[in-house]
Amino acid sequence: MSNDRIIMGIDPGTNLMGYGLIRVVNKKPEILVSGVLDLKKITDPYIKLQKIFQRTLQVIDEYKPDELAIESQFFGKNVQSMLKLGRAQGVAIAAALQRNIPIFEYAPKKIKLAITGTGTASKEQLAVILQRYFKMKEFPQNPDESDAIAIAMCHFFQSNNPIAKGKSSSWSDFVKKNPGRVKS
Repeated sequence: MSNDRIIMGIDPGTNLMGYGLIRVVNKKPEILVSGVLDLKKITDPYIKLQKIFQRTLQVIDEYKPDELAIESQFFGKNVQSMLKLGRAQGVAIAAALQRNIPIFEYAPKKIKLAITGTGTASKEQLAVILQRYFKMKEFPQNPDESDAIAIAMCHFFQSNNPIAKGKSSSWSDFVKKNPGRVKS
């Protein structure tokens, strides 16, 4: 996997869908673009899905991401909300598949852990840490937009982590796969 690439992060939703793209050059990420697709005024759920598909394809065609990172579904108390979220996620994934883009899913706790060091961080904490990381005076205030950037960054951190890449099943397996990193 080349170090120079564009990663698209999507925070799926049927009312608000956040997206954020980061460009990685020489292992240094920078925010390329981010935004929110606001679907709150649309009442037809199928039109919402169509808009998610169209906007995702539009962003993909404009910025040509190499990979898509998307938040996976989480188990909540409201089954209807989970169903809607799953549909939004599926439509965004279908758009990426339409352009042959590899897809990576991350659970909300994994994203928070990758960015903040704790899986229980708030959306505000995520945004503050990312703002500091990118040394930005202004950072997207919409939580769906900042979450999408966090999802892209989670994938960046995971894909640049030699331990995560190696997927070692034990310490001895890790040592075998990383002879130059571990001293006997």
